[in-house]
Parts: sequence; C-alpha cells; structure tokens
Amino acid sequence: MLGEKELVKLFPDFADLVQPSGIDLELDRIYTQESAGSLIDNEKNLPEIKEMEGEIFTLKPHTAYLASIKRKVKIPKGYTMLYLPRSTLLRSFISVQTAVGDPGFYGTLMFMIYNHGDFEYKIKSGDRIAQAVVFPVEGSGEYDGSYQEVEE
Repeated sequence: MLGEKELVKLFPDFADLVQPSGIDLELDRIYTQESAGSLIDNEKNLPEIKEMEGEIFTLKPHTAYLASIKRKVKIPKGYTMLYLPRSTLLRSFISVQTAVGDPGFYGTLMFMIYNHGDFEYKIKSGDRIAQAVVFPVEGSGEYDGSYQEVEE
C-alpha cells in the first residue's frame, strides 16, 4: 500500500485530499434508480438513473442510491485502487459499496450508497465519503472496459 509522499506524486490533482494511507474521495451527485437492469451472458443493461436535485441529499431509510465522485480519476499503469467507506458513514448506518479500480482506468467513479438505518440521513455534495487505497500491481495490463472515458 502506498503512503502520502508517493500518492501526492502519482495523483497530484488529489494532493489536497491525500491522507497517510489513501486519498479521500468527495461526493459529487446522488442518483436514484428509475428502471430495471440486468446482466445476462455478460451483457450489461444498466438501469436508468435520475439525478437528485440540490446540494444536500436526503437518503431514505432502507434505500440504495448511486453516487458519483468529484474529479475524474486516472489510475497509472502498474497500480490498482481499492475503495473503502469513511468510518463516519458506517457509524451512521450508511454503507458505500465499491469495486476495484484497475490499472489504466480514467473516468468518473460511481459507488452505491445504502441507508441501512431506520431514519433519513442527510449528506452534502463535497463531503468525503470514501478513501482510495493504492497498491502496486506487477505485470498488469491496462483497463479497456466500457466505463473508460476519453482523457481531456
């Protein structure tokens, strides 16, 4: 796992969010599910989503949402990212469910947020919801999947 100094070198756009063992990730927008989806024979049919309005979002109890992260992420070849929830959210009955960030990925991160509690929970755009932990990967290729965005 990489520490602060190496993280600042590899991810200069996130220097202000670097922590001793990871990079804090800020919430951008929250989305609700508007239709069914499926994964059959590896063919993706993603559900339609609708962006929630405002800067402060109210998460209803026992409900799942998609969350986008501010700033696009570029993972250098030879490194991978694992995403972990901030402990404040866990202590508030909110989970952040993530995937692995592959070497070479560039784009907008999307996570699922779920309110496990019996009460509403408010969260604001810009709040830190997860931490990216970075590890070196030997002999890796580069991500070439459908979520790859074109670098600006």
